[in-house]
Amino acid sequence: MFSARRQSAGLVVLSLALPTRQWTIWVKSEGRLDAAKVDLSGPDPYLLRQPLLLCSVMWNKECSEGIVDKRLTLWILAGMILGVAVGFAVHISFAPDSTQFEYLTKTFKLLSDIFLNLIKLLVAPLILSTIVVGIAHMGDSSALGRIGFRAITWFIIASFISIGLGLLMVNLLQPGIDAPVESIGNAAATIGEVKKLDFWEFILSIFPKNAFEAMATNNILQILVFALFAGIALSALGEKGAPLVRGAEALAEMMLQITHYVMRYAPVAVFGALALVVSKSGLWILVTYLGLVAEFYFSLALLWVILLSIGAIFLGRRIWTLIRYIREPMLIAFSTASSEAALPKLFEQLDRFGVPRRISGFMLPLGYSFNLDGSMMYMSFATIFIAQAYGIDLSIGTQILILLTLMISSKGVAAVPRASLVVITGTLAMFDLPVEGVALILAIDQFLDMGRTATNVVGNAVATSVITKWEGMLEVEEPDYIESPRAPAHTVTGGKAGLDLAEDMVTDARKTKL
Repeated sequence: MFSARRQSAGLVVLSLALPTRQWTIWVKSEGRLDAAKVDLSGPDPYLLRQPLLLCSVMWNKECSEGIVDKRLTLWILAGMILGVAVGFAVHISFAPDSTQFEYLTKTFKLLSDIFLNLIKLLVAPLILSTIVVGIAHMGDSSALGRIGFRAITWFIIASFISIGLGLLMVNLLQPGIDAPVESIGNAAATIGEVKKLDFWEFILSIFPKNAFEAMATNNILQILVFALFAGIALSALGEKGAPLVRGAEALAEMMLQITHYVMRYAPVAVFGALALVVSKSGLWILVTYLGLVAEFYFSLALLWVILLSIGAIFLGRRIWTLIRYIREPMLIAFSTASSEAALPKLFEQLDRFGVPRRISGFMLPLGYSFNLDGSMMYMSFATIFIAQAYGIDLSIGTQILILLTLMISSKGVAAVPRASLVVITGTLAMFDLPVEGVALILAIDQFLDMGRTATNVVGNAVATSVITKWEGMLEVEEPDYIESPRAPAHTVTGGKAGLDLAEDMVTDARKTKL
């Protein structure tokens, strides 16, 4: 029995189901992958002779690439555990001012920085190509405005939930009581100059004056604006712009393929990142601030439950599938404390979940600037924590003003290093709270940053999936692991394919092979 269905533009899913031999067929056309169970004992095996760009057949077994992808989560977990163990061993074995300690920490940092640099290499071209292709294929410019309005509405609601929950939990749990205020140092010297939160400067910074500069600095908002103009312009040009659209499609596919290569290094990067943190801070710091860390992560868990429950209203049982698909981006974000590090893998996994790139390419860059749920919760939690540590009782009205302030200020520092600390410091100064209190959380900021970064990934994955479902564009999910195209290797030609070689330069053995 044979059937074929079109899941999206250019994608044909083959399905042959007969009683004996069952195969899995991966079919790729115009940059998308899908799978179908196939049985070749039926009446017409010639149905497989289709002009497909890629068709690899496997008989009752998983391909090696799929196995690697399925085991990536386990390797990342192993890297996390080993990183903590090795980091702790270095912390207790070497003095912080010793040469051995310096060399080891530099090595750990190198391992994680290589991965982060490779990820930064991918971000700008991936976002640009994905948005351009998505808008060009959307076929309706009004849909872009509708999606944008729904996205901003979701972001505002999620921001209120995140900041409000942070204020509620910090008032209920009161982790700042009996905090070691006497141990703090000079926060300003540690953080550096705190940039003034200027709304007008932020609005101006959204619009690029040079597209190449925006890509060189990985300014996500500026890349988003340029890509929106380019995508709308190409959709208006129609056939004249088709070559550029095809080029952007190829670029997006190439960047996702490079992402697949880079992700194989992720466990090593995770090991280096955690080993560096633990070797410098040790694990005793977690004991000192055990109450704050435990209560903050408990609050994050409640935020996850709320976000995923709202997502389940729209997605139904597929919310469990979404959780399974984004586990690797979450682990990468958690261990590296970098939302940017998880972005390329999140694109790939949402693509497999059934989110068209025309939506994920628009939603994720926008969400990474305006929908940082974990970071927003941390800002409200940390601000009130510092006030509690100094015995300052804030009225409900003042806390509501802090909420509204964080709603605005948290949107303007998406690309600022240690952005959360910058916003917290500015908020403390605005409400005449002790700015030096930021030093209370500096010692464990890396551990708190890991949790809030993973939460940012969850929040943006849920938001993107919900808006896609709301638009009626959520497709059937693909397997959460796939066989990626491989570069040809160990071929008969041995790298001499396409050359017009002189006869006297080819050995007898080569002649027989050619």
